[in-house]
Amino acid sequence: MAITNQLKNQHLMWRAGFGPRADALDQFASVSQKNLTKSILKDSSGSPKYIDVADNALKGLMMGMNDIQKLKKGDLSADEKKQLRQQSQHDIKNLNLAWLNEMVQSQAQLREKMSLFWHGHFASRNLNIFYQQLLLDVIRRNALGNFGDLLREVSKSAAMINFLNNNQNKKDHPNENFAREVMELFTMGRGNYSENDVKEAARAFTGWGADIQGEFVFRKFQHDGGNKNFIGRSGNFDGDDILNILLEQKATAHFISKKIYRFLVNDNVDDQKVAWLSNRFYQSNYDIKSLLEDILTSDWFYDEKNIGAKIKSPVELLAGIRRMIPMRIENEEVQLLVQAVLGQLLFYPPNVAGWPGGTNWIDSSSLMFRLRIPQIIYAADEFDMKAKDDDDVMMGRREMNGNAFRVKGLGKINGGQMIKAEIFWADYLKRFESVPKEILASEIRKTILQTASGVSDDILKKYIDQAGRETFIKTATIQLMSTPEYQLC
Repeated sequence: MAITNQLKNQHLMWRAGFGPRADALDQFASVSQKNLTKSILKDSSGSPKYIDVADNALKGLMMGMNDIQKLKKGDLSADEKKQLRQQSQHDIKNLNLAWLNEMVQSQAQLREKMSLFWHGHFASRNLNIFYQQLLLDVIRRNALGNFGDLLREVSKSAAMINFLNNNQNKKDHPNENFAREVMELFTMGRGNYSENDVKEAARAFTGWGADIQGEFVFRKFQHDGGNKNFIGRSGNFDGDDILNILLEQKATAHFISKKIYRFLVNDNVDDQKVAWLSNRFYQSNYDIKSLLEDILTSDWFYDEKNIGAKIKSPVELLAGIRRMIPMRIENEEVQLLVQAVLGQLLFYPPNVAGWPGGTNWIDSSSLMFRLRIPQIIYAADEFDMKAKDDDDVMMGRREMNGNAFRVKGLGKINGGQMIKAEIFWADYLKRFESVPKEILASEIRKTILQTASGVSDDILKKYIDQAGRETFIKTATIQLMSTPEYQLC
């Protein structure tokens, strides 16, 4: 495969974002990776706007002082509880779609891409829209900042405290859930701590809680103030002390660097590269942006073995199609069904370990549906697919009812739908306006696919509409997006 400048830049945009945007395609043949990386970093340097989709009536019910007292006492009526539940699940759907639109439309591609990474790393399921919004804001604000700051804020978030039961972690009755996961999944990884470390850390986190409004609360009378022995250290540690000790461990820098390498570079890890990255990450005091610069500006990032080597996650696939061929989707909620069918429904990770990724994204049924998505969008075809039966994907939260399924806490999502989309082709067509007809199919293929193998130009021409130049470009693009090779980036 010839590693052209265009291919390198498309590779950069897929890994540091959600793929090339139609109106930027012209620049990829000439701009350097160094300058494009600078632009990507600059575009993601600002603070993100808080995504607030919570219904005003729900805010009034949740935030009014009288209602807070009623919630604390358990005095809500059955109708009030039903209203809270239904409105919250509706708002979580809207939060999903609002964030997906940010991934598609935002100039801050690297921030949103790394926010998706941290969303899976600090996986949390919670049916409280306010807790979900607060956690997403923590992740997006810190996505390119300092990992220590991100870890501390996530650890004190109402979403994580409730998901991992730390509200029930009290003196004399410690709950070990959070203490275990913060070491196994969030920092050092397995093999770097003992069961006694888990028990001692749980004691240190006693008293950590959150109130109904999502604010962190330290309940000192529930805290174990005794001496703890943790990873070779002894002292009257609290939760902050435990997090600081975890950050002092080089195993934490290695664990995070390796996971980000898999996410941005290749599922097949180069141990030597990761060792170099993790040492620099540790020396920078966990500066995430510096780690990403080390990856994105390295020569090896553009090695042939790393281009077109990763399977797009469902969210990457959906966002990438929408960036390449901009569109307005009239029935936006249908995207929730697409996510659920493909096994990556935002805000509903399978478990605290997040989505496994890699080849786990693909099975026989999901691959067939992936290949149909561009055609469904282009032709407005109806599809009648069901959410995955795999309990690791749907977390035992899927119930079938005819051609609809219900995710508990999210409500009903109907099958048998079409994606009603208006595609705005102008910017995309402009990319090919000066391309000679004899090489048009080849240029489209180079723009759409990141792989050396794929449909030959001769075969491609048999399946596209050649009635006119514009129709040729549109149908060739849709056909190429409907190939197995397009699932790779």
